[in-house]
Amino acid sequence: MEPSVARLTGNIQTSLMSTSVLGLVKASHPEPAAAVTLVAGLLAVGVGHRPAGVAAVVLAVLASQLAVGWANDALDADRDTAVGRTDKPIPAGAVSRRTVAVGAVLAASATPVLALFTNATAAFWVTLALVSALIYDWPLKSSPASVLPYAVSFGALPAFVVLALPGTPTPPAWLVAAGACLGAGAHFANVLPDLADDARTGVRGLPHLIGATGSRVAAAVLLLAATGTLVFGPPGPPSGLGLAAVLAAVVVPPLSWYGGRGAARAGRRPVAAFRAVMLVALIDVVLLVTSGRVV
Repeated sequence: MEPSVARLTGNIQTSLMSTSVLGLVKASHPEPAAAVTLVAGLLAVGVGHRPAGVAAVVLAVLASQLAVGWANDALDADRDTAVGRTDKPIPAGAVSRRTVAVGAVLAASATPVLALFTNATAAFWVTLALVSALIYDWPLKSSPASVLPYAVSFGALPAFVVLALPGTPTPPAWLVAAGACLGAGAHFANVLPDLADDARTGVRGLPHLIGATGSRVAAAVLLLAATGTLVFGPPGPPSGLGLAAVLAAVVVPPLSWYGGRGAARAGRRPVAAFRAVMLVALIDVVLLVTSGRVV
């Protein structure tokens, strides 16, 4: 083979590999994956994990998020293609469905292994969160029970972080309840941009049954409930920062709806509502970390 041809072939192979890697990253739903992983890491710091414990929590949660995102895109590939979702890497041809599915299996297998660097009880809870999330991808996504996996997975996440501490302390009930409310609210917010496409492909989860307005209200109420539980659940009076977090939970959702309408008019996907959930979640966790009232 001529040197120039060899270089050209090598460049093509490198380009294809780069495209596939980028496609895998996009198929993992990087924005929510990064947000959930960051929340778990901050919470790990807040409850008193040593650096090794924080690393174990972050890696286990990251692996679980990669598994869920990849499984979602692999399972939804046909529906995404049918509705012309060229922003998704599999329909766009950036990465193969098989590659994404294999990545999901590997990440799911790695999750409990990484969590075992803390303890077996904590590993069980993060595995429960993962299995619950995967059950959402199939078969509960298109059922009236679609909100349950979000509530279970987000409730199990802070339980995992606390139980991963030496001595496996019992997670506070208010912390688990707040996580469940946040997860349920995230479900309603996350589905909003896809209601029309989902209707075309036969997906009929709870948000589809109650409609866009009902989903916005449900997301806002659950987000406020999560924040209120975090502020008023721990012993002692709420702090000024806590009350400010409650105010943020009241103000941010309506602002996100306004931003979503602007995005829709401009022809972009209105993802502001889900970003609002993640923003308030980050505010809530920073509040917990600074208050020191978790365990």
